Amino acid sequence: MADGILVSTLVSTVQAGTPLALAAMGELIVERSGVLNLGVEGMMLVGAVAGFITAVATGSPALGLLAAILAGALMSLLFAVLTQHLIANQVATGLALTIFGTGLSAFMGKTYTGISLSGIPVWRIPGLSDLPFVGKVLFSYDPLVYVSWLTALGIFVYLYLSRPGLKLRAVGESPDVAHGLGYPVVRMRYLAILFGGALAGLGGAYLSLVYTPLWQEGMVAGRGWIALALVVFATWRPGLVLAGAYLFGFLTVFQYQGQSMGLGIPPDFLAMLPYLITIVALVFISMDRTRVLLNTPVSLGKPFHPTA
Repeated sequence: MADGILVSTLVSTVQAGTPLALAAMGELIVERSGVLNLGVEGMMLVGAVAGFITAVATGSPALGLLAAILAGALMSLLFAVLTQHLIANQVATGLALTIFGTGLSAFMGKTYTGISLSGIPVWRIPGLSDLPFVGKVLFSYDPLVYVSWLTALGIFVYLYLSRPGLKLRAVGESPDVAHGLGYPVVRMRYLAILFGGALAGLGGAYLSLVYTPLWQEGMVAGRGWIALALVVFATWRPGLVLAGAYLFGFLTVFQYQGQSMGLGIPPDFLAMLPYLITIVALVFISMDRTRVLLNTPVSLGKPFHPTA
């Protein structure tokens, strides 16, 4: 009985944390390039609705995921043009992108509210999924969970063990010096922004096609902002981003389990608990100024004006 509850909790934690992990890892790459995109919430919403509409129209969840990736990338492309070529303020542009994405997703999904899908099934790995405990905890998920794990590993290898990743980090530290060395700073930032948008769209599609396979206006419910906080929480390291996403996922699961167990805690308090813990964690992290400054990209949020 206890083992069954533990397994169920762990599996639910991973599932609840996956959309956050995808969106946060995309934003990590964006910020490592020195760009701050606060439009994650809007990109997730547009990805969620685009993926859902495409899946309903075609009957193919795979095409829905592809549409979500493209939708998120297109949203981020708008941000890239405004901030990298027109040198618009990154904070204001990101906020505008979230507002735009919120309204656009509500308009696009207006006629799809109440429609449900079968969703993307669990991908069982022969021989591994049947193992006691470990099989259920590690090998009984939908494909996007494994994609998030591989993405975290790939980002780690890219940032710390590859030459292109070293160049991207150099651009985030000092774009002027990187430009002087011949690095295509604007192009690298464009690619980083597009990658971040694609993962944000994929994270949104996870919500509408896997986690709760339906469309509901505002269904991202602040997860885009939490993803932004997770990047800081993890001090711009992919492994800690994944851990932070699962911490938030556990708190999300706990709020439902706490109500069902009759703990006597007001449901409104349980609902705000994940966000409250995130704020508390960020406060504690900010107290260690040395670690934060050591990992923060020096040029984060600063515009770059290329010279000939």
